[in-house]
This record gives sequence, structure tokens and C-alpha cells, in this order.
Amino acid sequence: MPIQNVSDTARWVAIYRAMETDRPDAIFKDPFARRLAGESGEEIVQNMKYGKQGAWAMIVRTAVMDEIIRQAIADGADTIVNLAAGLDARPWRMDLPSTLTWVDVDLPGILNHKTELMKGERTRCRYEAVTLDLRERAARKALFTRIGVGAKRVLVVAEGLLIYLEPEQVGELADDLSAVPTFKWWLIDLASPQLVEWMRGKWGDAAQKANAPFRFAPEESTAFFLPHGWKENQYRSSWEESRRLDRQMPNAWLWRTVGAVMGLFASREKKEKFKRFSGIVLLERA
Repeated sequence: MPIQNVSDTARWVAIYRAMETDRPDAIFKDPFARRLAGESGEEIVQNMKYGKQGAWAMIVRTAVMDEIIRQAIADGADTIVNLAAGLDARPWRMDLPSTLTWVDVDLPGILNHKTELMKGERTRCRYEAVTLDLRERAARKALFTRIGVGAKRVLVVAEGLLIYLEPEQVGELADDLSAVPTFKWWLIDLASPQLVEWMRGKWGDAAQKANAPFRFAPEESTAFFLPHGWKENQYRSSWEESRRLDRQMPNAWLWRTVGAVMGLFASREKKEKFKRFSGIVLLERA
């Protein structure tokens, strides 16, 4: 089994960042990705079904989230809270204000692994690593309250997290975040039910055995978050962003052709659903 637990997905995605970094025309650089992923990350990608073919989606997600994080900082964000931070090296690799506070939150195993390997490397901003199981609601609420009191405008990042949670868990997390007045924005990636079905067909067995099944894919898209205090600020289609960034999936031309033909007969509702097959979303307080 290349994936032993949910934290191993961070090693998987880190290899994709390393692959992009190695390109002469890289759209972002993460010089720490391969070190953080280690041999186990390489093994995961080599042994996963369609391992390398899925790189484009994670590369696009990383690049778009980088852009949105920069914009949020330009709009006044003074604190970033990165939930399930995994092996994300943004505090080290991005050009960030020295006055910015960045808080990584994740399970002890993966977060301690990262901070140990990054010992000796300087972050670009104020940095704090918090080891916490985000399923422990009382502990996370206490953390959110502490961070919120010391900040003015907070951007919460949850990259690659929500898909592993049950809808009820996502709703509770959304409630806890919206309960803190200084938490202004929430950056997530969002899958559609159709995408999750496809992912289960490709990687579902491995994810299930590693206790990391794909779960959250709301039929109502970002409307799911409205009762929990969050509304859509922007939705970036992964498919459209891949074209903009020139990081399209293998044989994308074939999918475009099929999509164009099907679009001739599809209803407006189905066309809108296809646009939201997979996306990067910035939520703001409702």
C-alpha cells in the first residue's frame, strides 16, 4: 500500500509540486517539495494508478491558491491559518510580508515531520506550527478564538481537506470558523459529486484502505456554506484555470471535443454543473 493514512496524501501532492518546480517554465517554484515528500512520496506517485497523470489538477490548485493568497494579503489579511497544512511550504517559498502571521495546523506526525526537515530554513513571515487533530472540536474552537483575538483580518486556507470529511463535519467546521469575527475569508477546493465518483473509480480502493475515503461533494456547490455563515466570493474552475495556466490534463483536446458535442444537447443546468466539476473557491463572511 503506497498510501498508509490520510497524511500520506500530503507526500503525494508534494511530489506534484516538485515535478512542476523541475520544469523550465514552472508557474511556481517549491524548492522544498521533494525533500519534504521523501522517498515515500516518490513511491506513492510511482505506484498509484494514473499517478503522474493527475499532477495537472494539483499543480493548478497550488498556483491558483497562491494567487488568491497574494490578493487576500493585498486586501488586508494580516494572518493566514492553514488547516491540514501537510507539507505546504508557502511560508518558506512565497514572497510574504514579514509582518504577516502564518499558522500551520495539522496532526503531529506530518507537521512535526515538516518542521524537523525545515529546521534551519527561514520563513518569510512570522510562523507558528500547531499540532492538533481538527476533529477535536473543543480544541479547534479554542485555537480559532486565540488566533482571532490577536488578528484583524484572517484568511483561512483548507487545501485538500474538505473532500475527506463528512458533510456534517464540514458544516460544524464552517460554523466554528464563522463564529470568529476576524475570520474574513476561507479558501478551499471543492469537488462535485461527479468528480468524486470518478475519483472513487480511479483511487477509491487505495483511499479506503488508508482510511481516507473521498466524502464531501455537495450537490448544491457553494450554497452548502450559506447556512453556516459563508458565501461565495469567487469560484475558479480547475478546467478553465488549467487552460489559462497551460497545465491541462492529458488528452484535454479530446475532452474539449466531447464536451463541445455534448454541450449542443445539454440543458443550461447541466452546462452550469459541468463548469463546477472541480474548482478553487474563495468564501467570505455572509
